[in-house]
This record gives sequence, structure tokens and C-alpha cells, in this order.
Amino acid sequence: MTDLSVLSSLPDDFLWGAATAAYQIEGAVDADGRAPSIWDTFAHTPGRVAGGDTGDTACDHYRRWPEDIALMRRLGLDAYRFSIAWPRVVPRADDRVNQAGLDFYDRLVDALLAAGIRPFPTLYHWDLPQAQQDRGGWPVRETAERFAEYTAVVAARLGDRVTDWATLNEPLCSAWIGHLDGAMAPGLTDLTAAVRASYHLHLGHGLAVQVLRETVRDARIGIVNNLSPIEPATASEADRAAADRADGHVNRWWLDPVLGHGYPEDMREVYGVDLPERDGDPELIGAPLDWLGLNYYFRQIVADDPTGPAPYARQLPGPNPDRTAMPWEVHAPGLEQLLLRLTHEYGVERIHVTENGAAYRDSVSADGTVHDPERTAYLEQHLAACARAVAQGAPLAGYFAWSLLDNFEWAYGYDKRFGLVHVDYPTQRRTVKTSGLRYSDLIAAHRQR
Repeated sequence: MTDLSVLSSLPDDFLWGAATAAYQIEGAVDADGRAPSIWDTFAHTPGRVAGGDTGDTACDHYRRWPEDIALMRRLGLDAYRFSIAWPRVVPRADDRVNQAGLDFYDRLVDALLAAGIRPFPTLYHWDLPQAQQDRGGWPVRETAERFAEYTAVVAARLGDRVTDWATLNEPLCSAWIGHLDGAMAPGLTDLTAAVRASYHLHLGHGLAVQVLRETVRDARIGIVNNLSPIEPATASEADRAAADRADGHVNRWWLDPVLGHGYPEDMREVYGVDLPERDGDPELIGAPLDWLGLNYYFRQIVADDPTGPAPYARQLPGPNPDRTAMPWEVHAPGLEQLLLRLTHEYGVERIHVTENGAAYRDSVSADGTVHDPERTAYLEQHLAACARAVAQGAPLAGYFAWSLLDNFEWAYGYDKRFGLVHVDYPTQRRTVKTSGLRYSDLIAAHRQR
């Protein structure tokens, strides 16, 4: 049983939220001027996504968003983290703005504010316009420049009402899983392309920060990284070295540059790929931020793998028998560990847990309810880990559960359900799960203490 008395250490102004991403929930992929993204292309390529699923309809949030905001109010959320679909706003490579796409997010933001919910938009959650991919995608500098132009369009429309911004979501996945492992869009397996993509993602982030500072008064800007504690499988020198490389690959490569420390020299040697650096880039990439977003799902236990791909470290199953449906090990202490590392090693002054959640095999009971005690326990354990970190000095300002809704879970398709709210995809019926009800109760208890 999780001791939830520790939640008393969370600050009075702690933000309670939930998160989604555009391609995972919006659907309406050809509505009102939207053009294809790399995820449309990837999902429609046979064999890429489990079950042949696509995001064509997803949760139909593009049409059902008023119902979804009502669900947020029912849960008692303070804030909603969502992403803006670049291919809705600037669909093609000719830079013409699609006003209908902007209008959708304009309505969404107004409705959130009217409901008393703070909008936390993310400018890029993996859905690069296919037209930009056709011009080279993230391995080329032009994409970072086009991202800054797209950011300027969005900021000019929403910046009078939206203060909290994230530039990128999990650039690790865009670069490493999309360009090195090939398991996400655009589905490449090219180390040179992956490293160059990582660099231009960071450059795009830096350029977007510059645009937001110039456009949005009192902007609070962050970037969202998915991080994992790394542990060697054994005490051998080879496994300890592999753990160092894995930490560089998963954590330091993504933290050091944006926090002003430059790229880790040891990882430059591991990759052996020259970065396409230009004068002034480090200052852009490392521009000061107002907060850092942490997405946490699992720790990594690694062994040396000299014949595998970079970083030559093989991930092994964790020892905890508790597994989600992914099947990822449940290890809440890892979240506490990361929060304290960001605090004490990197000196981050404001952190949001921007994603944390678990997939389980949920079903609707005969009485119409969705009982998910495993997810409820997962939430309680990880919130307690957050509170313990706060008690030790972590400047944690908010927690966004992943996810508000069951949704299109990328290459896993619709089989994996992370939502606080169950979605019956054929009917689009929404049902708040018992984990969502518990989350709502915890939010109310925190406010009433």
C-alpha cells in the first residue's frame, strides 16, 4: 500500500494535469487543409504499425474536443498539455499558413481558459509535415529554420493568451527511434542521419525559444525529454562502461546541450559523426529555459553489447515482476532518482513531470465501469515518488498524467491503453476509469488540505 501522506510535501500551487499529442487523438487527418505528416506516411506503410492501425480517426478529438474539455473539468485538472500539429498550421513546404488549422487551436485555447484550465502546448510532438521530410527532414538544417517560422505563426496567434510553452517532445524518440532504430517515423536506420537529426532538433528548439521570447510576453518556455536511470547489469568493467554510454545516449546527449554544457565529448567519440555546427549554434541551443519537462516510464538495466548498434549497450529486463502491458518494468523510485539528479547535478530550477503513466489491458465491465487497479497503484506510487523528491529539494511544479485518453499509441497501434479515460473506438464513447476517479480525488484532497 502506497503511503500517500507524503503528498503533503507537494507545494500549494502544484499543477495537476494530463497530457495528449495531436496525431494520437485528433484524427481528421485530411480535414480543413491539414496535409500528411511523416506519421501518416509511416502508419500507412504495411508492417510498420501493429494491427495496421493508423491515426486517421484516433479519438476524433478534432470534432469532440468540447466533450474532452468537459472530462478535464470533471477530473479537476489545473492544466492540459497538448501538441499543435505542424501539418495543420503550415501543411506544405511553400510556407503558406492554413488559417483553418490555426482556428482549431484558437478555439481550443479559448475553451480551456474559459474552463479554468491552463494550456500547455507543445510545438512539436513528432508529426513533421511529409512535405518537409521530402526536403530532407530533421537531418538537414532547413527543417530547424522552418520549425522556427512555424513557431512564429503559432506564437503570433496564441501568444496573447498562452504563456506556458514546450518546444519539442522527446527529441530522443524523433532522432534515435525514428532515424537509428527505424521503429518510428520516418523509419530510418542510419546513424549519421540520426546524429544530424538530433542536432537539428536541438537547433530548432533553440530557434523556437528565440522566437517565443521575442513574441510572447512573459513566456515560460521548456523542452520535454524522456529520461531513464541507467544501471549496469553486473559490476564488470565492461557493463559499467556500457551503462556510461547508455546514460550518454539516453540522458546526457539530450540534457547537456540545452542546459548550456555542450554535447558530451565521450558520446561524440561513440557516434563518430561530425556535428553540423556553426558559429552561434551552442548559444542558441543552450539558451536559458524557464522549466524542464521530464517524461518517465522505466529505468534501463544494460549490458555491454560491442557488436550491437550505438551506444553498444543492450537493455535487459528489470528485476521487478510488476510489468505494464508494454511490458515495461514498474519502478517508481526511478522517477524520484531522476528528479533529484536534475536538481542536484544539473541545477534545474523548475521541473514539470510532463508524462508519466502505464498501459494495461482495460475493459468495460457489465455495469459500464472500467476498473484498473494496476494503473491506480501506478499513479499513487509515482506521485509518492514525486513528493519524496520535493521533500528533498526538487523544484517540482506540476505533474501531467499520460494520458487523458486512450489513443493511437504510435507503432503499438490501439492495443495499448494509457488513458485515465477509456475510449471505445468504434463508438468514441468515453468512460472515466477508476484510476481517473482516483486521480480526481487526489487533486481535490490536495486543494482542500
